[in-house]
Amino acid sequence: MDRRYAQLADRSPNFGYLLPLDRDLVVSGATAESYVWTDPVASLMKARLFGERLARQLVASTGLPVSDTATQFVRINALTQAGVLSRGRADGFHLVRSRGNKAAHENQGGPADALRVLETCYGLGRWYYRVQTQDASPHAFVPPPDPATVVGAVVGSDEFGALRSELADQRARMEQMLLRLDRGVSLMEAQERAHREVLARLDRVSEDASAVRVLVDALAAVPTPDAGPGGTGMARLAGADEPDAGDTAEAAGLARALDVQVDAAMVHRARQVTAAARAEFVDRARAADREPRTEREVRLEVDRMLADAGWVVQDVAARNLYDGLGVAVREDRTSSGPADYLLYVDTRLVGVIEAKREGTSLSTAEAQADRYANTLTAAQRLAAGREDLRFRYVTTAVETRFTDGLDPRPRSRQVVSFHRPETLRQWLTLARRAAEGDSGLVHPTLRGRLAALPHVFPLDVASLRAPQVRAVEGMEASLAADRPRALVQMATGAGKTYMAVTSTFRLLEYAKARRVLFLVDRNTLGRQARDEFGSFTATGDGRAFTDHYNVDLLGRAGLLGSSNVVISTVQRLYALLRGEDVADDLGELSQDEEWAASATEGDESDNGEASVVAAELPVETLSYNPAIPPEAFDLIIIDECHRSIYGRWRAVLEYFDAFLVGLTATPVKQTFGFFHGNLVSEYTYQQSVADGVNVDFDVYRIRTELSGSGATLEANTTVPIRDRRTRAQRLEALDDDLVWTPAQLGRSVISINQLYLVLTTFRDQLFTEIFPGRGAAGVVPKTLIFARDDNHAEEIVHAAREVFGQGNDFAAKITYRQSDAERLLAAFRNSPELRIAVTVDMIATGTDVKPLECLLFLRNPRSWALFEQMKGRGARTIDADDLRTVTPDATKDRFVIVDAVGAIDVDRGGASAPLSVYPERQVSLQQLLDRAAAGTISADETSTLASRLARLNQQINETDRAELARLADQPLTALVGRLARVADPDTYNDAAASGDEAVRALVVDAVRPLAENPQLRRRLVDIRRQYDIVTDDQNEDTLLEARGVPPEEIARRKVEDWSAYLRDHREEIELIQAAYEKGTGERSAYALLTDLAANIGTAPRHWTPDGLWDAYAKLGKASAHPGGKAGVLDLLGLIRYELKVDDEPRPHRALIVDRFQNWLLRQEQNGVTFRPDQLWWLERIRDIVATSAGVTLDDVDEPPFTERGGLDGFAAAFGDHAETMLMDIRGFLTRSAG
Repeated sequence: MDRRYAQLADRSPNFGYLLPLDRDLVVSGATAESYVWTDPVASLMKARLFGERLARQLVASTGLPVSDTATQFVRINALTQAGVLSRGRADGFHLVRSRGNKAAHENQGGPADALRVLETCYGLGRWYYRVQTQDASPHAFVPPPDPATVVGAVVGSDEFGALRSELADQRARMEQMLLRLDRGVSLMEAQERAHREVLARLDRVSEDASAVRVLVDALAAVPTPDAGPGGTGMARLAGADEPDAGDTAEAAGLARALDVQVDAAMVHRARQVTAAARAEFVDRARAADREPRTEREVRLEVDRMLADAGWVVQDVAARNLYDGLGVAVREDRTSSGPADYLLYVDTRLVGVIEAKREGTSLSTAEAQADRYANTLTAAQRLAAGREDLRFRYVTTAVETRFTDGLDPRPRSRQVVSFHRPETLRQWLTLARRAAEGDSGLVHPTLRGRLAALPHVFPLDVASLRAPQVRAVEGMEASLAADRPRALVQMATGAGKTYMAVTSTFRLLEYAKARRVLFLVDRNTLGRQARDEFGSFTATGDGRAFTDHYNVDLLGRAGLLGSSNVVISTVQRLYALLRGEDVADDLGELSQDEEWAASATEGDESDNGEASVVAAELPVETLSYNPAIPPEAFDLIIIDECHRSIYGRWRAVLEYFDAFLVGLTATPVKQTFGFFHGNLVSEYTYQQSVADGVNVDFDVYRIRTELSGSGATLEANTTVPIRDRRTRAQRLEALDDDLVWTPAQLGRSVISINQLYLVLTTFRDQLFTEIFPGRGAAGVVPKTLIFARDDNHAEEIVHAAREVFGQGNDFAAKITYRQSDAERLLAAFRNSPELRIAVTVDMIATGTDVKPLECLLFLRNPRSWALFEQMKGRGARTIDADDLRTVTPDATKDRFVIVDAVGAIDVDRGGASAPLSVYPERQVSLQQLLDRAAAGTISADETSTLASRLARLNQQINETDRAELARLADQPLTALVGRLARVADPDTYNDAAASGDEAVRALVVDAVRPLAENPQLRRRLVDIRRQYDIVTDDQNEDTLLEARGVPPEEIARRKVEDWSAYLRDHREEIELIQAAYEKGTGERSAYALLTDLAANIGTAPRHWTPDGLWDAYAKLGKASAHPGGKAGVLDLLGLIRYELKVDDEPRPHRALIVDRFQNWLLRQEQNGVTFRPDQLWWLERIRDIVATSAGVTLDDVDEPPFTERGGLDGFAAAFGDHAETMLMDIRGFLTRSAG
């Protein structure tokens, strides 16, 4: 790099720090700075270049689909829409752009404008630096010298006063940023030091001004990689934006640019940035948006945080410890210096706070807090009643950490804010009681009591299944180790809630936890949890849980002091934390489920591997709420946590200073990440079937031509169109051929023939192939049908009643949109009449219907987690007598998945308006928009177009409404109003009085925003189609397949998928084979195999070594495993078989035993025989290789060898040949082809 760039960066305090990121930003920023007084127009133009360059860098960093030739207006809006720019940052970019354009095209701009824009550029640059480096240290804009001292300044005499006032404010801000309140330095001394530093920096800026001017003039002519032929990068940028003819014109430019300016280079760049990387960049951009605080501002914010938490904040000179329960005294001196704050509770000194500037490492600050806590004066020790202070906080007002000195292993943890004085008093009281010998308190702190819980209070396992025992013990071990988060994975129906209730009782009873939160995301789950707590019987006295502890639903009254267990939906808790009002009753559809009713029921709810709606909701920082403080709960149990840890729901969880325990049957990668990989118990569906906890399932496939291939509806075909929201139906002739795919089936297209064919086939095969032998009673097994959305469910219900020839009580829709959903759900569980339920999400996850025996998929869930949850609805066991009360003469030993959409084959991983002149069947929205674009639209058609768009505006949601407003550069209502002017009698009559040309001009002016904006026209049609459902009642469907899927076919698919996995991961497999065979680093072979087993055991495969071996055995390619269950090392046999090394898969232990016998035979042939004591060593070496894929000298010094002396004993047995013997047998056992 040209050394002049570094020289310029060294002389530019406002932009030099950007050199490691982009040298052109340094040049354009410093150039704008050097011209601010002498040529403000040039300064504004250079500032515009700075903004354009920075926007380009942001677009590149996020891979947004914006062309390199797009305007700055387009770039800024794209970055804003993507969430990279906040409204304030976007306004800053637009200010720089608009002022720069006026300077470039109209030669407008004075010194005040230039100074304002320069400071704006500095703010944008500092923000960008924080985004890229996460450096949150505070800095301030260094103002240019007083214009009166600058030769050639073009500042008018009337401007000096205002400019000098602005410069004085900027210098004052600098002083605040440089102010450091160090120990032993008075405030006045610190202020004077900061003032001197400001003057020194300003002097240097004045001294460097001429050198900067020389450097920027020289560098302006240096070609850069961004330059086109014959020009510099800066020069090319200077022409990047078109003349600014106003924002309205640029809005039209935005639409055109987004429509056509997508070139190959841009597409390539967008592909290089993954969605995860873009999301991570957006998160950093949001975090960097707030300007870092000065040290004084940090202190003011800490004061506010303390006051919000109930503390009275005082200066040491005005100390009054009786002014409140909790008093925080500023700058009180200890033996080693003044502490920022000392905390008093009931006049007793209990804690210390060390406050630091933003960007300071809190681990360093912790040592300082510890020093103050441990060096109290004699008077302070008397006030504390001990030698040191128990409670220690360090904070930057952005990040706060807390340490309790009485914990068994005092370790700081992150907290949202300071604990309330009432909380510290309660903790102090418990510690005093423990010190006085209270038998119920084995330790003064919660973490101490949790550490003692597993061994002091053993778990009574009498009422628990083995997996529940493992889950409770794993969870308690994690709590004892002070792990803040833990994950329990248990198959659906295995008793997660009962396990959680058991743990909760033990934590309240023995660890003396104050309050536990049981968090769900649906009201149905909350009610189920309440029932589980109510039915739990405590061991020992036989009384119910609720006789011991208060279990409450979180309601309008908020958190009750008497509550020991609180049950709430995450949505309700979020609303209460924000101070919103909520209903008391969980018995009806409430705001807890508005997100489900409005979003998930509107379309498929599974979005990749994450929670559907929560992941899409905007993340909002939760402010401190004294009614529900962060320490309100000691433990939070999160039911179905794979759905409740994303977006704004994550903010709820991270608000609290509590242990987090997640419960789920279907964890995904994000789940493991949130819980820090701390999986304390795992119980899979396959294990639950083996244990009789759940029943297994069979698969029956129904495949039709339309469900596999889709169809085409030819143009001019009149088809029924149904409004998605109102379900109003109309007939409309299609303008063009409509080609629909299977992915649209049930969502934007309803194929009547496909739906009826599937249901008819299901009916006809129900008692012959699906449930053979069950036809005598003629009772349809309880069946749950999964639909795409509420409209799809409605169609299915009517079709099912018709196909089966039954009444309304036979089949019902159960979705969140229904006010009587809970009554219908209860009837589905308990009523013999209701046989078929159709749902979208309400019964898809978490809800138990034990008599359910059949799942019919008319929807293909995209994510593995949701598919597994849906399958789990049918897996619950039920007592035969209980089943017969709803399904006569039936027992449940399995359930059946009837797959009509290929779900098991997926590798988972409005009202008219009076404006309307023409009915929709006569002229479509597409035709009206086309005529507007071609200039052939009539006044009546314009009026009709206004009607259509007005109706559309009533149908669409806020997201679509905002998108159309952005594309049109005006709200849709404004566009409709412009069109409707044509139908206004006065306006139209005035034009008509002047002749046809005037009427034509009226129409052309009305439709111009649409005529000149093709992207807007296309998007209007696309969005309209999203809110319509086409009913295909024309295409006949043909049954292609309806059969059961035998176990052999499932096994064959698993083997084929495993073989494909090995091919796709050849390098990994070859590494395992090499590590195993080369005879060195053998432990790495075992580690690699363990990693392989872990990888294939996760979603979407969920393979186990035993399951893979069993698949080979079912196909006759391998013998049944002699040990009954294949292990990790047996994967070697399957790998070697697929690599054509072996003729058949062989269990690893059997292979090693055979090789060992061959080795002994070879030794005997070579005249070597072994004594019995030597054979003991050799057989143990054989066993270690069989279980660990290798052996080393270090292994020989471990059990079982240590019982005969370890290495010394081995050397004694084999003498000088001991090491050679070990190498020989190890090499033969692992390298031999066997």
